[in-house]
Amino acid sequence: MQLLLQIITLIGSVAMLMYGMKVMSEGVQKMAGSRLSNFLGTMTTNRFTGVLTGAFITAAVQSSTATTVMTVSFVSAGILSLAQAISVIMGANIGTTFTAWIMVLGGGSFDLRLVVYAVIVLAVVLIYTKKNANLGDFLIGLSLMLLGLTTLKINATEMHLDTIEPVRNFFIATSSWGYGSYFLYLLVGGILTFTVQSSAAIMAITMTLCSTHILPIDMGIALVLGENVGTTITSNVVALSASVQARRAALAHLVFNLFGVVWVLCVFRWFVGGVCNLWGVDFTPGVPSDVSPDKLNAILATFHTSFNILNTCILIGFISYIERLVTAIIPSKPEQKDTDSQLLFISGGLMSTSELSILQAWKEIHVFAVRTQRMVKMIHDLYNEKDETEFIKIFSRVEKYEGICDRMEYEIADYLNHVADGRLSEQSKHEVHKMLRIVSELESVGDANFNLSRHIKHKYDSNIAFTEYQNKNVEMMIYLVSGAETKMVEALERVHITEDEFLEMTNMENEINNFRDVLKMQNMQHITDKEYDYTTGVNYMDIIIELEKMADYIINVDEAIYEKKHDK
Repeated sequence: MQLLLQIITLIGSVAMLMYGMKVMSEGVQKMAGSRLSNFLGTMTTNRFTGVLTGAFITAAVQSSTATTVMTVSFVSAGILSLAQAISVIMGANIGTTFTAWIMVLGGGSFDLRLVVYAVIVLAVVLIYTKKNANLGDFLIGLSLMLLGLTTLKINATEMHLDTIEPVRNFFIATSSWGYGSYFLYLLVGGILTFTVQSSAAIMAITMTLCSTHILPIDMGIALVLGENVGTTITSNVVALSASVQARRAALAHLVFNLFGVVWVLCVFRWFVGGVCNLWGVDFTPGVPSDVSPDKLNAILATFHTSFNILNTCILIGFISYIERLVTAIIPSKPEQKDTDSQLLFISGGLMSTSELSILQAWKEIHVFAVRTQRMVKMIHDLYNEKDETEFIKIFSRVEKYEGICDRMEYEIADYLNHVADGRLSEQSKHEVHKMLRIVSELESVGDANFNLSRHIKHKYDSNIAFTEYQNKNVEMMIYLVSGAETKMVEALERVHITEDEFLEMTNMENEINNFRDVLKMQNMQHITDKEYDYTTGVNYMDIIIELEKMADYIINVDEAIYEKKHDK
């Protein structure tokens, strides 16, 4: 019964550690908001700043997976080049070693539980008083992580694993195969990391096994190497549904870590011996070191850090060659020409963290707007087309694009709803609300274009001939609406509208409304004066009014973007 309780406690402490890391990472991201993504997008001017950026963000969010998946997403969105992404991923491998040093602190001789409980009380106060809920989330996550580490250490000590004969015999047997043992533990480390999706949890288990003197330090280090490879599988799985460039970035992560494992295995015992000597510990291959747990944990953390720094120093000059290699392994597919009906920047696989997924949705919304802009050009061509075959072809394209708009609205809205289910800051929740409004308005723009095509088709099928004056007015209205839509598309690309730009957009909307009002009055007068018949006047005003409606939807999008940047 005692052993069962200890096993449950062991599993529970690992789960607490993993959950604490997740909550802490999300807390940091909510505090930073879009600043993390902006920082990653702007601080990668060269390979060295890229490495530093990747290291800094990973140390901040405490998750190399989050940084890597975010980087893969940015490559897919076209924000980062493949070379920039590779440098950021190299930095992420360095930044993730910071986690091991936190574990050295958490697993030290000082009992952190008293401090942890006090911090939890502070965190709960911050969350429930809503004074700084994001900081409260971060502190809760940090507390749970350290509590999990402390419980793991205490429980492992109480279990006395070194006295359990079957366990001891297993580690003795599997540690006596020389380099075969290293390959075995490397494989186990990779599989375990991929399975639990947390290199931090496997690092904590490795430290526990080494500190209880049943796992030799070199076997523990082999597990650490396996963790490095296992964590790359996550980003490759995530990238399966992404763009070619994103898959290349994920593969570059795997290539980088595999190369590191290969060269370090060539000098493995020399390297491990050097790290042990640094801490004043004699190294004997395959034999558990009878030194303090604190030193053993420090040796594991030192190896983890020095290995990733050295690997980065070796490969930083070969980024262009890594880029060529992954490009050769994952070639482009030129046969895929028609991507109009596909989402380019978002998919279920790229949902890493809710805060960072918002950027992907903005990129997709911009694509949505560009596709509605193409429809306006089609409407102009349709209106002026005289050839029946070409007319039908253009009308069919407009109809096809209207279906695309309907599908994009559903898929982007569904994606945003999944994002909203995550742990979002209040600002991000409000931003998602604005995005849902924009998506709805863009779908209405698509509907307006399709309605216009039907009015024009009715004109064509009924052989209705507009006067030169009417044609000029329709051309002018299309020109004004097209100009307003161009401004909207530019604003969505930047996700920003200045006060002067918004004033200009409002003036354009007013000009369109006034023009519509003037044309309505003139139309009634012209019908009365018998310049054209009533049926022609109705069809003419249907086109003018639908164009003005489209301008209303466009200004609604502009207002949502403007409000997003000026909400307090």
